[in-house]
Amino acid sequence: MYQIYSKITMTEKRTFGAADYAVFGGMLAISAAVGIFYAIKDRRSRAGTEGYLMAGRSMNVIPVALSLTVSFMSAITILGTPAEVYLYGTMYWWFVVVFLIVAVVTSQIYIPTFYRLGISSTYEYLEMRFSRPVRILATVSYIIQNIMYIGIVIYAPALALNEVTGFNLWGAVFSTGLVCTFYTTLGGLKAVIWTDVFQAMVMCAGFIAVIIRGSVLHGGFGEIWDTCAEAGRIDFVHFETDYRIRNTFWSIFVGGTTLWTAVYAVSQSQVQRYLCCKSAKQGSCALFLNVFGLFVIISLACMAGLVLFAHYSTCDPFGQGCVGASDQLLPYLVMDILYDYPGVPGLFVACVFSGSLSTVSSGINAMATVTIEDFIRPCTKWSENKYTWMSKGLVLIYGLACIGMAALASTLGEVLQAALSILGLVGGPLVGVFTLGMLMPFSNSFGAFFGLIIGLVMSTWAYVGGRIYPPGNEFVRRLPFNDTTCASTCYWEEPLNASLATPAVTATALPTTTSVAEEDPAIADLYAMSYLYLGTFGMLGTIISGVIISLATCGWRNRHNVDPKLMSPFFDHWIFKWVPEKARHILRCCVPGRDDEYDLETEKAHSMSTFAEIGLSPISLSVKYDSDGKALNGQDPEFHTNEMKLPP
Repeated sequence: MYQIYSKITMTEKRTFGAADYAVFGGMLAISAAVGIFYAIKDRRSRAGTEGYLMAGRSMNVIPVALSLTVSFMSAITILGTPAEVYLYGTMYWWFVVVFLIVAVVTSQIYIPTFYRLGISSTYEYLEMRFSRPVRILATVSYIIQNIMYIGIVIYAPALALNEVTGFNLWGAVFSTGLVCTFYTTLGGLKAVIWTDVFQAMVMCAGFIAVIIRGSVLHGGFGEIWDTCAEAGRIDFVHFETDYRIRNTFWSIFVGGTTLWTAVYAVSQSQVQRYLCCKSAKQGSCALFLNVFGLFVIISLACMAGLVLFAHYSTCDPFGQGCVGASDQLLPYLVMDILYDYPGVPGLFVACVFSGSLSTVSSGINAMATVTIEDFIRPCTKWSENKYTWMSKGLVLIYGLACIGMAALASTLGEVLQAALSILGLVGGPLVGVFTLGMLMPFSNSFGAFFGLIIGLVMSTWAYVGGRIYPPGNEFVRRLPFNDTTCASTCYWEEPLNASLATPAVTATALPTTTSVAEEDPAIADLYAMSYLYLGTFGMLGTIISGVIISLATCGWRNRHNVDPKLMSPFFDHWIFKWVPEKARHILRCCVPGRDDEYDLETEKAHSMSTFAEIGLSPISLSVKYDSDGKALNGQDPEFHTNEMKLPP
């Protein structure tokens, strides 16, 4: 049995040294320098707002892929995922498979549609497909969600590091917020993407340092794995169908797929990166390379969680009272096993805040983009130079707003669950409304608008209910600890209160819940749903209510009037070629198909019949391409520009 030697020898709280602050400061300085570099490099660029917010749609695959990886793999992942494995076991590791499913769905349904339209804001699609009110509602929902999420991303790691290492709380909050606002304001999306590349390397380095040092202390990672297996932490087989259980195969695959589809398919922060690539194929390629990056980051985080458990398997610092929250566990371990290596704890802090910087910069750049494209540009006719300066001002404003919002994050509990809940709360209904638009030609603006409102109300209602009536211990399933060899002190403080120092096997690791179950109303069972189902609940609310309202407002009769390029040719995909055409025709809601080898004659016949129905007689229908087969309007080669010549 290994020895937790520092528990006995240390009586003073360990704090950062000069080398640690130097490493952390170096990470911030390099990030800021990237913004300055692109501000100088592009100062004479004629790309205007598109160059600033969309990187001129000229980025290469690899930097975009790395940026996609770290945009939502933030400090929440770095602190929350190891704590998740430490407390609940390895079921969370299944998410690496979920990301592959999400990549397939996104690349086949959503990315081609966005590229055909050549849009800058994801929510432009909703106005093209439905109406401007639907677009505005979705944009406002996204901005509110993003500010709340970024507030957690800024505040939670700063608080965790402050409690364990003495790292200045508000110094960390303001340095994180101001530095990423600075380089995003100066350099635009190019600066965001290239700093993400640097920060991805720092994140991996921080995890690797923890894993290597832990493996050395415990005789190799194989020994760590065996220790965790004996304690029940290695567990990938939970197929229960009860929606109240926190982590099961079904909650991760169903709820997790909805949650991350909301992030990767329709969130402006991610879609903006696909759209800055040179083509739809490159955007899809970046997405799949991103899956590999996610596999690496999630696997490193889970391995760090196993190291964390192996090191404290006989004395839980959370239950002992050495840390006040689960997201402080990994910083506590770092100060315990890496303190004697000057600069390495600083590397870990740089790792944590690299995650924060990548998420914050992506978020504020995306919010500036949708504000310009969805609110300002449609109402003004300014020069491109003025739009560019307005974009920079919005980045600054949103950056300061997120710093202000960070103070509210302390009320949301465990950071990983809180962050994923917020993503699902708004993301699920947004996936629902985009799905209505792309896959259901009979859906209309009434169904989309009111369906989105109903979905948002349902997911918010479920989230608030879950906070009031949390699930019972039998559904949370925190795993027990064997605290039989706990010392009477933490590694840094005087003896604890006797009640805290007493060994406890299970009770110290369980959350507080309502003591008398019969006092809860019957609907508390619904509120007890796993946080992973929150997005699915909102998505289903949006789709079901949207379908009903659309059919009740003549959606089926008007389905032939929908522009084919606004629909995703899902049932014309090669994977459905084995399905008889009659069956596919029914699945397409009796609307003509639009497969990858687009049939111009079919489009012409359909368009002429559609215009004839409304009393018009088109004379000709033309599609214009350049010598490379690319549409002359500058969009993706798959996009067909139709010019209808009507009688004078």
